[in-house]
Amino acid sequence: MESSATVNYLNSHTSSKWTKGFMSWFMSTDHKRIGIMYAVAMFSFFFAAVLLGFIMKLQKMYPASSGWEIIPAEMYGSFFTLHAIIMIFLFIVPGAPAILGNFFLPLQIGAKDVAFPRVNLLSFWLYFFGAIMAVTGVLLGGADTGWTFTPPYSINTKTISIFGIAFDSISWMLTAAFILGWGTILTGINFIVTVHRMRTKGMTYFKMPLFTWSIYATSWLQVLATPVVGITLLMIVIERIMPVGFFDPSKGGDPILFQHLFWIYSHPAVYIMILPSMGLVSEIIPTNSQKPIFGYKSIAIATCSIAGVGYLLWAHHMFTTGMSDFAAILFSFLTFFVAIPTAIKVFNWTATLYKGSITLTPAMLFALSFIFNFSIGGLTGMFLGSLSTDIHLHDTDFVVAHFHYTMFGGAAFGLIGGVFHYFSKMFGKMYSMKWAKIGWGFMFIGFNSLYFPMLLLGYYGMPRRYHTYPDIPIFNQLQMMSTLGSWVLVTGVVVVLWVWIHALLKGKRTSEANPWNSSTLEWQTATPPTLFNFEEELEITRDPYDYEAFRVEVKAGTSLGASND
Repeated sequence: MESSATVNYLNSHTSSKWTKGFMSWFMSTDHKRIGIMYAVAMFSFFFAAVLLGFIMKLQKMYPASSGWEIIPAEMYGSFFTLHAIIMIFLFIVPGAPAILGNFFLPLQIGAKDVAFPRVNLLSFWLYFFGAIMAVTGVLLGGADTGWTFTPPYSINTKTISIFGIAFDSISWMLTAAFILGWGTILTGINFIVTVHRMRTKGMTYFKMPLFTWSIYATSWLQVLATPVVGITLLMIVIERIMPVGFFDPSKGGDPILFQHLFWIYSHPAVYIMILPSMGLVSEIIPTNSQKPIFGYKSIAIATCSIAGVGYLLWAHHMFTTGMSDFAAILFSFLTFFVAIPTAIKVFNWTATLYKGSITLTPAMLFALSFIFNFSIGGLTGMFLGSLSTDIHLHDTDFVVAHFHYTMFGGAAFGLIGGVFHYFSKMFGKMYSMKWAKIGWGFMFIGFNSLYFPMLLLGYYGMPRRYHTYPDIPIFNQLQMMSTLGSWVLVTGVVVVLWVWIHALLKGKRTSEANPWNSSTLEWQTATPPTLFNFEEELEITRDPYDYEAFRVEVKAGTSLGASND
């Protein structure tokens, strides 16, 4: 006899009247389908944001004196706002947890699904409708606050008309961000409970794969930090419609208070973006080196340390606002301190490669690119964390380049590598290895050709968010180089997306359970995984990256991946 809990669980997945077509997906509570729906939505938004960034770089190809204008000056702020909101709120922040976390976290811990399947579906709906609202607010309302909504930009009044009804476009977008935040919070709660309550027999915390560790740490940040920005955004809406002054100086408010409240969330959000990709790199490197990860426990502890310390150093974004010397020194120290657990990870990844049987799959190439790009992003962050150099570099293109080396070169490269790593398991189709590597080559070369010149532009004093720039030889040369790099990068993005779409439509079918000979649990099930993931309840008896024990299992035929030896 099945328990009542099991019956309820089965009913939650089978009671829907939607059994085929679009609604069978849009109403599904299967964590794998929800992860795929997130992937389709997020990579569609990602491609749109890449095109917006490409157009903005075209605008910077020539100086103001040339008469070159792709985007009118009055529209540039809206282009920047839409690009930033899509990339940050609709792609990178929810990215790896929503796509691969949803799909693989239950598989990695031997669970049938996440703890709250219907809440998981609600999280997707909140994301979907919040995303539509956010994009609408910019396209129809012309909002140009930037992704930070900082006063006084968010105090300006702009209207948006939908079906003949006028709305305040800034409040509309703030409400959209609030809705997106709720989706993030619910996802975080779901993953935390899943890790605590649904691990299979024998899977202790230090037998969890490192991607699960990264999602677990990220989920705590989502739950603790996101409500702060949600309340802050509501405070802006309240002061826009009521005679209450929180941040508006004309009503007695303080814009610096907004910066504190915003960055209390938004610096932890940097780690919400990067930690899951770090977890993916920690899966890809041992698999493609056929070695145990070096320092498993130190990486797991470093993951939690980055999340904890990263929550405390928000004000290093505010060194130029006039804070006290003691506060500035404290936040500078914490900024340098968080580099220690980050450096531990980079060292451990590099040590894992040593004497490994390395296979340069597309996933491995993206993982190695992650280490290279993120190391530059982290090092340039130390420049901005230093009180003296930050005064010179603040609000220049140096900050833009640093941010993109961390978020695009780090988080996005890691996510794309993770999708290549898990693609065949997710869809039962194999992509073209040749074209995937070509796409990586264009992306890696184009990315560094685009953003490294921007580090130099910032050093020479080029302000960020400017529509154009003066006719200065060093600016002209570096802007031209950066713009040409954007052409190469966009070519790589198009090739990578084409590789995935072609594989889905015409790729060779595969049922191979473990094509990369990986030792973690998600590869020990069918390809693609069945509805409830595993045929029977499992018991874990070894460490997740113990390749010696895994090879013994494969040889003895006790591993579900045995047929792939």
